[in-house]
Amino acid sequence: MLHPVSEVATSGYIHSVETCGTVDGPGIRFIIFTTGCPLRCLYCSNPDCRYLEHGKQVTVDELIAEIKKYTSYMKASGGGVTISGGEPLFQPEFVREIFRRCKELGIHTALDTSGFCNLETAKSVLEFVDLVLLDIKSFEPATYTKVTGVEIKPTLILAKYLSDINKPAWIRFVLVPDLTDDTDNIAGLADFIFTLNNIQRVEVLPFHKMGEYKWEELGYEYKLKETPIPTSEQVEKALNIFRSKGIFTL
Repeated sequence: MLHPVSEVATSGYIHSVETCGTVDGPGIRFIIFTTGCPLRCLYCSNPDCRYLEHGKQVTVDELIAEIKKYTSYMKASGGGVTISGGEPLFQPEFVREIFRRCKELGIHTALDTSGFCNLETAKSVLEFVDLVLLDIKSFEPATYTKVTGVEIKPTLILAKYLSDINKPAWIRFVLVPDLTDDTDNIAGLADFIFTLNNIQRVEVLPFHKMGEYKWEELGYEYKLKETPIPTSEQVEKALNIFRSKGIFTL
């Protein structure tokens, strides 16, 4: 578990950036993929982001200089900067300082997180976050741990806190056949989300194997090799469970 932020970080570790992303928040977005993650998700498409030291060290000044080049595109489209990973909250001081600088420039900020962190750590970062993209991998605790290797409790604590402070959030749920697609699991997540007052939408993301080659290159065992991608009917079934609770889906 991470410790609360106590200082300003002038540099950190990233895997890469995407300059014109369109799926990780509204509008055109400058996306920073950080390295370092405490989860070991079975379907992770970025296993090369697991370890901090596998990234390249960059300064906040360097990133802000690059971000400024795309400000007009972001603002014209209602976009901004998204920090993803890895797990961004693995480097809270670094991420907080990027977001702080973005807010000084009037740039919309989004945090893509698993929510697996110390709540006090998250609070210090959320001060400069406009939107949280919260990945809830499962709702049934045993399934969550099977998928991620960690417990679900910190994520649910963060989700409730976001609701308490009315911080806008999107929930992301990856539908994996024979793993996260159990009807009771999805219904449990829908019931939980219904208790929150800040959720703008839920995204059901179909499982894919686009990161499988990375696992092989890194010498990791990809345990979902035989798992099929969900059919459109399976995705629609999951969406309808959320919709039945009056939850907006995309």
